Amino acid sequence: MHAHPAADWIRYAITATIILLVMAWRFRQVGRVRRLRLETLWIIPLLYAGLAAYIFSMMPPHGLGWLWCIVALIAGGALGWKRGSLMAISIDPETHRLNQTSSLASLLFIVVLILVRMGGRALAGQMGWAAHGSILLLTDILVAFALGLLSVQRLEMFLRARRLLQAARTGD
Repeated sequence: MHAHPAADWIRYAITATIILLVMAWRFRQVGRVRRLRLETLWIIPLLYAGLAAYIFSMMPPHGLGWLWCIVALIAGGALGWKRGSLMAISIDPETHRLNQTSSLASLLFIVVLILVRMGGRALAGQMGWAAHGSILLLTDILVAFALGLLSVQRLEMFLRARRLLQAARTGD
């Protein structure tokens, strides 16, 4: 049973509006210096890891699905490292306060990931109900990918910021 086409358009319009509003807000943040707190970088990855664990416990992948999720986790980690490296981190030489500045490249990176995900979702929608298992696997893969992306991005930022802080404290 397929939803009415008007309902599909309304759902897509609402989703697109929310994404555009978030991206517009994020675009306003590009170039602004914000405080970076090393002690809080672990919170988002931990929360998302809990969410991912819950999702995987409810309907775990089967067979090769686990392999695809591991590949997605690794790919997300690699892209997370790249995204983290695109975040400018600076340190105030007097107070040793860490700051971060979002770059336009970092924002565009997320926009591309959203577009890829939307394309995958549209493709899955065209496959119909017979592909329900494939859609669940696609969701699991995207969850694993996001976990790798968020976790490794924060890890890269933490390691780089800690090195900057140590260098500033030793006067290098």
